[in-house]
Amino acid sequence: MDYTGSIKNYVDEEIRLLKELDVTLVNELLKELVSAYEKEATVYVFGNGGSASTASHMANDFNKGISEYTDKKFRICCLNDNVPTVLAIANDIGYEDIFSFQLRNKVKPGDLVIGISGSGNSQNVINALTYAKEQGAKIIGWVGFDGGRVSKITDLTFHVPVGNMQLVEDMHLILNHLMMYVIMKEWGIKAHC
Repeated sequence: MDYTGSIKNYVDEEIRLLKELDVTLVNELLKELVSAYEKEATVYVFGNGGSASTASHMANDFNKGISEYTDKKFRICCLNDNVPTVLAIANDIGYEDIFSFQLRNKVKPGDLVIGISGSGNSQNVINALTYAKEQGAKIIGWVGFDGGRVSKITDLTFHVPVGNMQLVEDMHLILNHLMMYVIMKEWGIKAHC
């Protein structure tokens, strides 16, 4: 079997999405992250499945990758990283509240809350973003497909307008690395590796 056609189609679509990247929006997302850093606000990030992996990756890249080289540290908290807590909430309260429950009596006005949902329709992401907005936090969504309900409630939305979950998740991870790279470059940070 020859897979070259499918490989080329995937790569071509990824290139198209990168070429259409809204640089102005990414600049706004960067400004929000830097603003949270400067005022020592907490950045909460979360998602399900592959989006959970992206959220965890972001926490690592900013809490260690950048913060290793700065006196002041990013305060990024990934809500899907504590598996026992997530499972206890899912079991005892409900899966739709695994993120919103963790934000209760913690999220404050001025904090930044990033919900990642490929479909834009993950109820647990919607519940957490809604709660955070009610508490005065700035809320951001990273979504794909048609943007779903997340894109209708967020202050800023990074939307990958394609109906392919792998491409959506690729672009979300690229956004994370792009923001990390730009911050390190602009702040004059030269990593050792």
